[in-house]
Amino acid sequence: MIDALKGDEILDKMGGRFKLTVLVQKRWKELMEGARPLVEREGRSDLELAIQEVLEEKITIPFDELEEIRG
Repeated sequence: MIDALKGDEILDKMGGRFKLTVLVQKRWKELMEGARPLVEREGRSDLELAIQEVLEEKITIPFDELEEIRG
């Protein structure tokens, strides 16, 4: 599952490693706190769900939120 995040295609689509990392981490935390998954669980962990949601473009991180994180 994590190997899917190593390709240039997903990095280009998401705007780079930093943005991709922030997005997965933010969504992973939401799922651990009880957020409803946007894809079928199918026995996957919360981290795997977060990655799958990114791969399926179910979630994004708004530009203004990214700027706030960067400080």
